[in-house]
Amino acid sequence: MNVEQSAALLDLSSTFLMVAFVMYNLSFIVYGISVLGKRWSNRDAASHERRWGGIGLWIAILGLLSHAAFTGLRWAASGHIPVSNLYEFLTFFGMMVILAFIVIYLIYRKPLIGLFAMPLAVVIIAYGAVFPSSVTPLIPQLQSIWLYIHVTLAALGEAFLAVGFAAGFMYLLRTVNFKDKSTSGKRQIRGVEYTLFALIALIAFIALIFSFNGAGYRAEFLQTVTEEDDYGNEVEVEQTVTYVLPPIVKPHNSVTVEMQPFLGMEEPLFEAPAWMKGVNAGRKLNTIIWSLAVGLILYGLIRLIIRRPLGAVVSPIMNGIDEQDLDEISYRAIAIGYPIFTLGALIFASIWAHQAWGRFWAWDPKETWALITWFFYTAYLHLRLSRGWQGTKSAWMSVIGFLIIMFTLIGVNLVIAGLHSYAGV
Repeated sequence: MNVEQSAALLDLSSTFLMVAFVMYNLSFIVYGISVLGKRWSNRDAASHERRWGGIGLWIAILGLLSHAAFTGLRWAASGHIPVSNLYEFLTFFGMMVILAFIVIYLIYRKPLIGLFAMPLAVVIIAYGAVFPSSVTPLIPQLQSIWLYIHVTLAALGEAFLAVGFAAGFMYLLRTVNFKDKSTSGKRQIRGVEYTLFALIALIAFIALIFSFNGAGYRAEFLQTVTEEDDYGNEVEVEQTVTYVLPPIVKPHNSVTVEMQPFLGMEEPLFEAPAWMKGVNAGRKLNTIIWSLAVGLILYGLIRLIIRRPLGAVVSPIMNGIDEQDLDEISYRAIAIGYPIFTLGALIFASIWAHQAWGRFWAWDPKETWALITWFFYTAYLHLRLSRGWQGTKSAWMSVIGFLIIMFTLIGVNLVIAGLHSYAGV
């Protein structure tokens, strides 16, 4: 395939992704009508919910088909499955979340799940869109059939765990008493608020990147890094690092080439520490600081306006929902995702690692956090099945488990160096 044909396929694939993104948002709106609109419908509530829930499902399926077309076209243009960088993996992960949601929805027929699962997929896809979308050749170690098996199953397993998180978080919103002033009650409320803040900070990250990128903001640094040459000798190499957010943190061992002033800030406040050796770690640390800061400001403004916990505002949506159904849905989604994740992220990943690097395990940061995730969900299933940890305890574990997954995707990929650092470029 020549360059012109490849470029045409990539442009067409981007169109299909945009169509899918729009369809997912539309499906979310329809699920909102299904759940919230039944209060004002002339039909009986069950009939209204079932009718609009079916419409939301078909829209989600159409979006999934468009998303699959994006994946197929990009695969054809690049010559490999599009999961080799963070943009590709996150868009693929978002598609798997939609697939997992559809499977769970067809089992339980609860439109409320769509009200939480659809925006989760939308945020993941939007998060992926802030990273470079250019196609790059696979490094030799990635040119293996195990790439397809490992990444596909890991993403699908994590997708079911994400749906388990959505149902578990809905359970908490349904059952937590936001008027409880006891110590345990306040602890539960804080936990819900911390989770909502994490989601707001992620949305703030996406909005920040698109806003400053759209405004054309740029800062450029020349960084000197130490690398090994083909003979194992350490050599100093200069590389250019470009920021699209105002640099609070500049790269370690770098000089400023160009920086547009922002709010009176003409130079970065400090330099990234030397121990952060991830790819462009200074830029990524800068992004995390901005995301947390703007997330705090946004969360604080919302709290100032509503004058009560965010969870207390969302909680009434859950009225009339059987919390036992939510508990069962969360458990079932995790029970499906756990063996898939085990195969993809651990067993097949180890086989691939042995083929590519000559060892099954090397305590690479991404490998380590995949193992931590597996241990956590192993504990979840053990405590639920043998110790009777159902309801609130089970729901909290589903939430914490997914936050560990998101840290693995964001924190490990963006800051910590390792063999998987190519995914953070």
